[in-house]
Amino acid sequence: QVQLVESGGGLVQPGGSLRLSCAASGMIFSIYVMGWYRRTPGNQRELVARIRINSRTNYADSVKGRFTISRDNAKNTVYLQMNSLKPEDTAVYYCNAHPYYYSDSDTSSDYWGQGTQVTVSS
Repeated sequence: QVQLVESGGGLVQPGGSLRLSCAASGMIFSIYVMGWYRRTPGNQRELVARIRINSRTNYADSVKGRFTISRDNAKNTVYLQMNSLKPEDTAVYYCNAHPYYYSDSDTSSDYWGQGTQVTVSS
């Protein structure tokens, strides 16, 4: 049974930092493209950052230069380092696992974590 368990969310002041972690189990972690998505109230879920099996990364324009995604295949864990946080980064952040052999648009075999709340407020 595949499980993705996020941690590291919380309340932080604008300009602060948080590091999200997503621990995976029940899967061959190294063959999954790992991503972080977020959902704000009233909005659709959006891709924040993605890291492929060759460690290539891509980011939403809104977080480029502030967020860094990384993966540790030995620990079956993906991270999202978030710096210079802004109030508009407030959202529930979800970890995603996508088999590399499917196209990005085919999400039929994706796995999702339960989400972790990030609130940026003074």
